[in-house]
Amino acid sequence: MNAFTLYPAIDMRNGKCVRLIQGDYGKETIYGDSPLDMAAQFAQEGAEWIHLVDLDGAKAGRKVNDRHVLDIARQLDVKVEIGGGIRSEADVYGYLSQGVDRVILGSSAVSDPAFVKSMLKQYGGKIAIGLDARNGYVSTEGWLETSSVRAADLGHELAKEGAETFIFTDIATDGMLSGPNIESTVQLAKATGKTVIASGGVSSVADLKALARFKDAGVSGAIIGKALYTKQFTLAEALSGVKDA
Repeated sequence: MNAFTLYPAIDMRNGKCVRLIQGDYGKETIYGDSPLDMAAQFAQEGAEWIHLVDLDGAKAGRKVNDRHVLDIARQLDVKVEIGGGIRSEADVYGYLSQGVDRVILGSSAVSDPAFVKSMLKQYGGKIAIGLDARNGYVSTEGWLETSSVRAADLGHELAKEGAETFIFTDIATDGMLSGPNIESTVQLAKATGKTVIASGGVSSVADLKALARFKDAGVSGAIIGKALYTKQFTLAEALSGVKDA
C-alpha cells in the first residue's frame, strides 16, 4: 500500500514566514518571524517533511532565503524540499550537498528545459518538478507569467527524462481554502505515470482524505499551507486523518 505524505509549507519572504493569495505579492500575511522556529513546531507535531518556498528567490531568479533553508536542514530531524530561485547546477548542488533532501525546479522547466533534463540525469529522485498551472497552462517566474505549455504535456515529457516526483499547484485554488483541484492532480499522475504531490486549496482534513483516496493512482501527498496557519486544523489532526484513509 502506498503511503500518503503531508508536507507543511513554509513560504519565506524577507526572512519571514508568509502566505500569499494566489501568488499575489501584494496580498501577503506574515505568520512568523523565524522559518526555523516554524519548522521546529511542525517537526514536533510529527512532520516527516517540510516544504519550503523562497518567494524572494522565485521573483529574483536567484536564491535569497537559502540561509534559513540550510538552518532547517541542518538543525532539525526532518526531510526538507526547497523551491524558488534555483536556476543553476551550483544552486542544486549547494542545497543537496548541505542536507536538503529534494530540490524543486519550476520556472526553469519551461525557460531552460535542457538544464532541468541535465539535473534529472545527474540527481534523479532528488529533483522534483514543480508544475504550477493556471487553467491547465504552466505559470513561471513566481506566477507572474503564464506560458503556452500545458502542465500535462510538460509532465509527460519530463517523466520520459527521468522525473519521478511532480508537485502540482492549481493557482486558482492557492491560498483560497476552497478545496484542492483533485481532478487535475489525478490527470497529471495519469499523464506522467509518476507520483504527484498536490498543492493549493487544502482547507480541511476531509480534503486531505479525498486526495489520499487516489494514492494508488499516483497522488503521493499534499502540501498544506494556509489551513495550518489559520488553524482550520492542526498538523497532528491531519496526520491522524490520512493515516487510515
